[in-house]
Amino acid sequence: MRLARLALLVALAISAFNLFAQEDAPVDAEGCKDSAIITRMPGSTIHSCENKEFEQAKLPIGKDDAEKTVEGEYHYWDYGVRDGVSEIQVFRNFETALKQAGFSIVYEDSPGTITARKGVTWYWLQNSGSYYYQTIVTEKAMQQEVTADASSLSDELAKTGHVAVYGIHFETGKATILPDSESVLSEISKMLQQNPTVKLSVEGHTDNAGSAPSNQILSEKRAQAVVVWLTSHGIDASRLKAKGWGQSKPVADNSTDDGKAKNRRVELVKM
Repeated sequence: MRLARLALLVALAISAFNLFAQEDAPVDAEGCKDSAIITRMPGSTIHSCENKEFEQAKLPIGKDDAEKTVEGEYHYWDYGVRDGVSEIQVFRNFETALKQAGFSIVYEDSPGTITARKGVTWYWLQNSGSYYYQTIVTEKAMQQEVTADASSLSDELAKTGHVAVYGIHFETGKATILPDSESVLSEISKMLQQNPTVKLSVEGHTDNAGSAPSNQILSEKRAQAVVVWLTSHGIDASRLKAKGWGQSKPVADNSTDDGKAKNRRVELVKM
């Protein structure tokens, strides 16, 4: 009987110890989980995380603050590591794991930073030993969810005096307007009809593919093509002028497809 009671007391003590240990054990921040691409340092805890369908990140790619801007699906984690782990231990683990997973090391500054790439996926480690930050961006073009309409064009012109218009498409290397541009051009025409005192400079911009002189000529011809379309649909020619800027005024990084798409644009500038 005494042995049975002793065994019961031991079992209860172990159960209580396990319960307290579970309560004291650190837990991940709510809603956070590891990336499917790379595991965490064993014993680490996620303090916070951030997941976005589309975001921009500036990643270190060399000394002297050299950076690359990457846009796409974005994930970020803040991890705290277990006691006793050194900074170089974390660094070497991730360096080896990335190489084994087929990533190429773009830049590293031991033991603090690793930037790596595999195809369109970029990885960035910011390491301090007791904690580390991990950022993963998979490059992709932004899905356009907002369309230009007469009202929004008018509001932006009234507010800032200019507006970038996307959705006016041309044949590659030419100034021929493609049929899928009709809806956007119609909204510009509608806006001008609703605001009869507004005069516009229609300004063409290109990416950096090709030579600067040819892009300058192309942007001018495309701007003129838009003016011709508008005048042929009832807008007085005296309210419009065409101007081309070529590749001289980029608004995004020309080293990415999405950046090039943003730079290929028509801007309406209030005169």
